[in-house]
Amino acid sequence: MGDDPEEARLLVDARSGDTLAFDKLITLYREKIYMHIFQIVRNEEDALDLTQETFIRAWKSLSSFDGTATLSNWLHRISTNAAIDLCRRRRVRPQAEFESGAMKIDPASRTTPSKPETPGSSIDRAEIKRRVEEAFSALSAEHRAVIVLKEIEDLSYEEIARQLGCSLGTVMSRLFYARKKLQTLLRDLHEEL
Repeated sequence: MGDDPEEARLLVDARSGDTLAFDKLITLYREKIYMHIFQIVRNEEDALDLTQETFIRAWKSLSSFDGTATLSNWLHRISTNAAIDLCRRRRVRPQAEFESGAMKIDPASRTTPSKPETPGSSIDRAEIKRRVEEAFSALSAEHRAVIVLKEIEDLSYEEIARQLGCSLGTVMSRLFYARKKLQTLLRDLHEEL
């Protein structure tokens, strides 16, 4: 379990059948789980459905949660598997932009003035963004998941392996092949820049 005594108490109460305690746990993790799923499926409606499905699955299997992983990792694993399952069933391709609102913020922007945009630069950026999104869409659900967990959520290889329920070698292999495919798909774009 985590270091938060309130979370630990809520978890004990939820495991004994207290639905209000479980509702409070949902409130603690709802946004984080939604954003995690959204990064994989790239569709708001699917992400909302899968977030709900994640918490239903968690409630049904709460008695099997043994505390060897943190509650956060356990919920991320359930949500990742649900997202990958959906992608496999539907062959879902991302429909949203690669960047989330939080990712558009440049940390240096508060201290460094930005260069004025030239007329063609916004078109160039839009084209680059479209190409990156297409390349990301071409990845399998498993490869998108490891890219999201490593590059966007900045998890370690060990944390990714725990969340995906696979070996460290599998994580490293998936990440290698995902990056290689992205590199191949975006090679001409890199050469233009």
